[in-house]
Amino acid sequence: MNTIKLSNGVEMPQMGYGVYQVTPAECERCVSDALNVGYRMIDTAQAYYNEEGVGNAVSKSGIDRKDIFLVSKVWISNYGYEKAKASIDESLRKLKTDYIDLMLLHQPFCDRYGAYRALQDAYKEGKLRAIGVSNFYPDHLVDIASNMEIAPMVNQVETHVFDQQIEAQKIMAEFGTRIMSWGPLAEGRNNFFTNPVLANIGAKYGKSVAQVALRWLIQCGVIIIPKSTHIERMQENLDIFDFALTDEDMASIATLDTGKSLFFDHHDGETAKLFMSWRNL
Repeated sequence: MNTIKLSNGVEMPQMGYGVYQVTPAECERCVSDALNVGYRMIDTAQAYYNEEGVGNAVSKSGIDRKDIFLVSKVWISNYGYEKAKASIDESLRKLKTDYIDLMLLHQPFCDRYGAYRALQDAYKEGKLRAIGVSNFYPDHLVDIASNMEIAPMVNQVETHVFDQQIEAQKIMAEFGTRIMSWGPLAEGRNNFFTNPVLANIGAKYGKSVAQVALRWLIQCGVIIIPKSTHIERMQENLDIFDFALTDEDMASIATLDTGKSLFFDHHDGETAKLFMSWRNL
Protein backbone atom coordinates (compact mmCIF):
# COMPACT_ATOMS: atom_id res chain seq x y z
CA MET A 1 0.00 0.00 0.00
CA ASN A 2 1.29 3.47 -0.87
CA THR A 3 1.80 5.82 2.05
CA ILE A 4 1.83 9.59 2.38
CA LYS A 5 4.20 11.31 4.81
CA LEU A 6 2.56 14.11 6.78
CA SER A 7 4.33 17.29 7.87
CA ASN A 8 5.14 15.80 11.29
CA GLY A 9 6.66 12.67 9.75
CA VAL A 10 3.68 10.36 10.36
CA GLU A 11 3.10 7.94 7.49
CA MET A 12 -0.53 7.29 6.56
CA PRO A 13 -1.92 4.89 3.95
CA GLN A 14 -2.82 6.69 0.75
CA MET A 15 -5.95 4.57 0.40
CA GLY A 16 -8.47 3.67 3.06
CA TYR A 17 -12.09 2.72 3.61
CA GLY A 18 -14.70 5.39 4.37
CA VAL A 19 -17.84 4.70 6.42
CA TYR A 20 -19.90 7.80 5.58
CA GLN A 21 -23.56 6.73 5.27
CA VAL A 22 -22.75 3.23 6.53
CA THR A 23 -25.45 2.58 9.13
CA PRO A 24 -24.41 1.80 12.71
CA ALA A 25 -26.00 -1.63 12.30
CA GLU A 26 -23.88 -2.42 9.22
CA CYS A 27 -20.68 -0.67 10.18
CA GLU A 28 -18.95 -3.42 12.15
CA ARG A 29 -19.52 -5.96 9.38
CA CYS A 30 -18.41 -3.55 6.64
CA VAL A 31 -15.22 -2.53 8.44
CA SER A 32 -14.43 -6.17 9.17
CA ASP A 33 -14.83 -6.95 5.46
CA ALA A 34 -12.63 -3.99 4.52
CA LEU A 35 -9.89 -5.08 6.90
CA ASN A 36 -10.13 -8.64 5.60
CA VAL A 37 -9.57 -7.61 1.97
CA GLY A 38 -6.58 -5.46 2.90
CA TYR A 39 -7.60 -1.92 3.89
CA ARG A 40 -5.57 -0.56 6.79
CA MET A 41 -7.05 2.92 7.10
CA ILE A 42 -10.62 3.51 8.27
CA ASP A 43 -12.24 6.96 8.07
CA THR A 44 -15.20 7.73 10.34
CA ALA A 45 -16.64 10.77 12.15
CA GLN A 46 -18.65 11.70 15.21
CA ALA A 47 -21.51 12.79 12.94
CA TYR A 48 -21.67 9.37 11.25
CA TYR A 49 -22.78 7.75 14.52
CA ASN A 50 -20.77 4.63 13.72
CA GLU A 51 -17.50 5.10 15.59
CA GLU A 52 -18.49 2.24 17.90
CA GLY A 53 -18.92 -0.13 14.95
CA VAL A 54 -15.46 0.82 13.72
CA GLY A 55 -14.00 0.26 17.18
CA ASN A 56 -15.68 -3.13 17.51
CA ALA A 57 -14.41 -4.30 14.13
CA VAL A 58 -10.85 -3.14 14.79
CA SER A 59 -10.72 -4.68 18.26
CA LYS A 60 -12.02 -8.03 16.96
CA SER A 61 -9.86 -8.07 13.83
CA GLY A 62 -6.77 -9.57 15.40
CA ILE A 63 -4.69 -6.96 13.54
CA ASP A 64 -2.14 -5.10 15.62
CA ARG A 65 -3.48 -1.63 16.44
CA LYS A 66 -0.30 0.01 15.16
CA ASP A 67 -1.03 -1.43 11.72
CA ILE A 68 -4.43 0.27 11.45
CA PHE A 69 -4.74 4.00 10.78
CA LEU A 70 -7.91 5.46 12.33
CA VAL A 71 -9.36 8.79 11.17
CA SER A 72 -12.28 10.59 12.82
CA LYS A 73 -13.73 14.09 12.84
CA VAL A 74 -15.12 16.47 15.46
CA TRP A 75 -18.64 17.63 14.60
CA ILE A 76 -19.66 21.30 14.86
CA SER A 77 -21.97 20.61 17.82
CA ASN A 78 -18.77 19.80 19.73
CA TYR A 79 -16.85 22.93 18.70
CA GLY A 80 -15.38 25.28 21.26
CA TYR A 81 -12.38 24.22 23.32
CA GLU A 82 -13.97 22.36 26.22
CA LYS A 83 -16.63 20.57 24.19
CA ALA A 84 -14.15 19.52 21.52
CA LYS A 85 -11.73 18.27 24.17
CA ALA A 86 -14.45 16.14 25.78
CA SER A 87 -15.62 14.86 22.40
CA ILE A 88 -12.13 13.63 21.52
CA ASP A 89 -12.13 11.53 24.69
CA GLU A 90 -15.58 10.21 23.78
CA SER A 91 -14.36 9.24 20.31
CA LEU A 92 -11.41 7.43 21.87
CA ARG A 93 -13.84 5.51 24.07
CA LYS A 94 -16.12 4.57 21.17
CA LEU A 95 -13.21 3.55 18.98
CA LYS A 96 -11.75 1.47 21.83
CA THR A 97 -8.31 2.94 21.44
CA ASP A 98 -5.77 5.00 23.37
CA TYR A 99 -5.02 7.20 20.37
CA ILE A 100 -6.53 8.28 17.05
CA ASP A 101 -4.13 8.49 14.14
CA LEU A 102 -5.74 11.54 12.53
CA MET A 103 -8.45 13.80 13.93
CA LEU A 104 -10.06 16.48 11.79
CA LEU A 105 -12.46 19.36 12.31
CA HIS A 106 -15.42 18.31 10.15
CA GLN A 107 -16.66 21.71 8.95
CA PRO A 108 -15.46 25.35 8.88
CA PHE A 109 -18.43 26.66 10.88
CA CYS A 110 -19.05 27.63 14.55
CA ASP A 111 -16.10 27.99 16.96
CA ARG A 112 -13.46 26.29 14.86
CA TYR A 113 -10.67 28.16 16.64
CA GLY A 114 -11.49 26.77 20.07
CA ALA A 115 -12.03 23.31 18.59
CA TYR A 116 -8.70 23.40 16.77
CA ARG A 117 -6.89 24.42 19.96
CA ALA A 118 -8.38 21.30 21.56
CA LEU A 119 -6.96 19.24 18.69
CA GLN A 120 -3.54 20.81 19.22
CA ASP A 121 -3.56 20.03 22.94
CA ALA A 122 -4.76 16.44 22.40
CA TYR A 123 -1.97 16.04 19.84
CA LYS A 124 0.61 17.26 22.35
CA GLU A 125 -0.81 14.84 24.93
CA GLY A 126 -0.38 11.90 22.56
CA LYS A 127 -4.09 11.23 22.11
CA LEU A 128 -3.84 12.16 18.42
CA ARG A 129 -0.93 11.31 16.12
CA ALA A 130 -1.91 13.96 13.54
CA ILE A 131 -4.50 16.73 13.22
CA GLY A 132 -6.23 18.53 10.39
CA VAL A 133 -9.45 19.84 8.95
CA SER A 134 -12.19 18.88 6.51
CA ASN A 135 -14.16 20.97 4.03
CA PHE A 136 -11.92 24.00 4.60
CA TYR A 137 -11.77 26.15 1.46
CA PRO A 138 -8.56 28.11 0.77
CA ASP A 139 -9.63 31.14 2.82
CA HIS A 140 -10.63 28.93 5.77
CA LEU A 141 -7.34 27.04 5.57
CA VAL A 142 -5.18 30.17 5.35
CA ASP A 143 -7.02 31.60 8.36
CA ILE A 144 -6.65 28.56 10.64
CA ALA A 145 -3.09 27.76 9.53
CA SER A 146 -1.94 31.34 10.02
CA ASN A 147 -3.47 31.76 13.48
CA MET A 148 -2.77 28.41 15.12
CA GLU A 149 0.49 26.96 16.42
CA ILE A 150 0.28 23.82 14.26
CA ALA A 151 -0.89 24.02 10.65
CA PRO A 152 -3.40 21.35 9.58
CA MET A 153 -1.56 18.28 8.36
CA VAL A 154 -4.50 17.12 6.23
CA ASN A 155 -7.50 18.81 4.60
CA GLN A 156 -10.25 16.39 3.55
CA VAL A 157 -12.32 17.97 0.79
CA GLU A 158 -14.56 16.93 -2.07
CA THR A 159 -12.09 15.79 -4.72
CA HIS A 160 -12.78 13.75 -7.84
CA VAL A 161 -12.29 13.97 -11.60
CA PHE A 162 -15.01 16.63 -11.93
CA ASP A 163 -13.75 18.79 -9.03
CA GLN A 164 -9.99 18.44 -8.93
CA GLN A 165 -9.20 21.21 -6.40
CA ILE A 166 -6.22 22.44 -8.42
CA GLU A 167 -6.01 25.95 -6.95
CA ALA A 168 -6.91 24.76 -3.45
CA GLN A 169 -4.05 22.27 -3.54
CA LYS A 170 -1.58 25.08 -4.23
CA ILE A 171 -2.67 26.82 -1.01
CA MET A 172 -2.49 23.55 0.93
CA ALA A 173 1.05 22.99 -0.29
CA GLU A 174 2.12 26.36 1.11
CA PHE A 175 1.26 25.12 4.60
CA GLY A 176 2.46 21.54 4.20
CA THR A 177 -1.14 20.30 4.26
CA ARG A 178 -1.90 17.08 2.38
CA ILE A 179 -5.15 16.73 0.43
CA MET A 180 -7.55 13.90 1.28
CA SER A 181 -10.56 13.21 -0.92
CA TRP A 182 -14.09 12.57 0.16
CA GLY A 183 -16.42 11.46 -2.61
CA PRO A 184 -13.60 10.16 -4.86
CA LEU A 185 -16.23 8.54 -7.09
CA ALA A 186 -18.48 11.64 -6.98
CA GLU A 187 -21.19 9.36 -5.57
CA GLY A 188 -21.97 8.55 -9.20
CA ARG A 189 -23.12 12.07 -10.02
CA ASN A 190 -22.67 13.76 -13.40
CA ASN A 191 -23.00 10.36 -15.14
CA PHE A 192 -19.72 9.37 -13.54
CA PHE A 193 -19.92 5.63 -14.19
CA THR A 194 -20.62 6.04 -17.90
CA ASN A 195 -18.12 8.81 -18.59
CA PRO A 196 -16.61 8.05 -22.00
CA VAL A 197 -13.13 9.40 -21.20
CA LEU A 198 -12.81 7.17 -18.14
CA ALA A 199 -14.43 4.21 -19.89
CA ASN A 200 -12.11 4.40 -22.89
CA ILE A 201 -9.04 4.58 -20.70
CA GLY A 202 -10.31 1.69 -18.57
CA ALA A 203 -10.79 -0.47 -21.66
CA LYS A 204 -7.06 -0.25 -22.38
CA TYR A 205 -6.17 -1.77 -19.02
CA GLY A 206 -9.15 -4.02 -18.37
CA LYS A 207 -10.22 -1.72 -15.53
CA SER A 208 -13.53 -0.16 -14.55
CA VAL A 209 -14.38 3.54 -14.64
CA ALA A 210 -14.12 3.61 -10.85
CA GLN A 211 -10.69 2.01 -10.87
CA VAL A 212 -9.41 4.51 -13.44
CA ALA A 213 -10.74 7.46 -11.43
CA LEU A 214 -9.22 6.16 -8.20
CA ARG A 215 -5.91 5.42 -9.88
CA TRP A 216 -5.86 8.98 -11.25
CA LEU A 217 -6.25 10.36 -7.72
CA ILE A 218 -3.51 8.09 -6.41
CA GLN A 219 -1.10 9.27 -9.11
CA CYS A 220 -2.00 12.88 -8.26
CA GLY A 221 -0.87 12.25 -4.67
CA VAL A 222 -4.38 12.47 -3.22
CA ILE A 223 -5.36 10.38 -0.18
CA ILE A 224 -8.61 8.50 -0.93
CA ILE A 225 -11.31 6.71 1.06
CA PRO A 226 -13.81 5.07 -1.33
CA LYS A 227 -16.84 3.53 0.35
CA SER A 228 -18.93 0.49 -0.47
CA THR A 229 -20.98 -1.90 1.64
CA HIS A 230 -20.23 -4.78 -0.74
CA ILE A 231 -17.04 -6.76 -0.20
CA GLU A 232 -16.64 -7.40 -3.94
CA ARG A 233 -16.63 -3.65 -4.64
CA MET A 234 -14.27 -3.03 -1.73
CA GLN A 235 -11.83 -5.43 -3.37
CA GLU A 236 -12.32 -3.87 -6.80
CA ASN A 237 -11.62 -0.39 -5.43
CA LEU A 238 -8.44 -1.67 -3.81
CA ASP A 239 -7.26 -3.39 -6.98
CA ILE A 240 -5.65 -0.32 -8.55
CA PHE A 241 -1.98 -0.86 -7.84
CA ASP A 242 -1.22 -3.24 -10.70
CA PHE A 243 -1.39 -0.65 -13.48
CA ALA A 244 -0.37 2.95 -14.11
CA LEU A 245 -1.94 5.70 -16.17
CA THR A 246 0.24 7.33 -18.82
CA ASP A 247 0.88 11.06 -19.05
CA GLU A 248 -1.61 11.13 -21.90
CA ASP A 249 -4.24 9.39 -19.76
CA MET A 250 -3.63 11.82 -16.92
CA ALA A 251 -3.95 14.80 -19.24
CA SER A 252 -7.21 13.49 -20.71
CA ILE A 253 -8.73 13.08 -17.26
CA ALA A 254 -7.55 16.56 -16.26
CA THR A 255 -9.87 17.99 -18.93
CA LEU A 256 -12.89 16.68 -16.99
CA ASP A 257 -12.42 19.27 -14.24
CA THR A 258 -15.33 21.70 -13.86
CA GLY A 259 -13.82 23.48 -10.87
CA LYS A 260 -17.20 23.27 -9.12
CA SER A 261 -18.72 21.16 -6.38
CA LEU A 262 -21.30 18.54 -7.28
CA PHE A 263 -22.70 18.76 -3.75
CA PHE A 264 -22.63 22.16 -2.02
CA ASP A 265 -20.67 25.38 -1.73
CA HIS A 266 -19.51 26.24 1.79
CA HIS A 267 -19.50 29.93 0.85
CA ASP A 268 -23.19 29.87 -0.07
CA GLY A 269 -25.56 31.42 2.46
CA GLU A 270 -28.16 28.67 2.19
CA THR A 271 -25.50 26.02 2.73
CA ALA A 272 -24.32 27.85 5.84
CA LYS A 273 -27.89 27.97 7.13
CA LEU A 274 -28.19 24.22 6.56
CA PHE A 275 -25.13 23.53 8.68
CA MET A 276 -26.38 25.88 11.37
CA SER A 277 -29.52 23.75 11.55
CA TRP A 278 -27.26 20.74 12.21
CA ARG A 279 -25.09 22.33 14.88
CA ASN A 280 -27.04 20.69 17.71
CA LEU A 281 -27.13 17.17 16.27
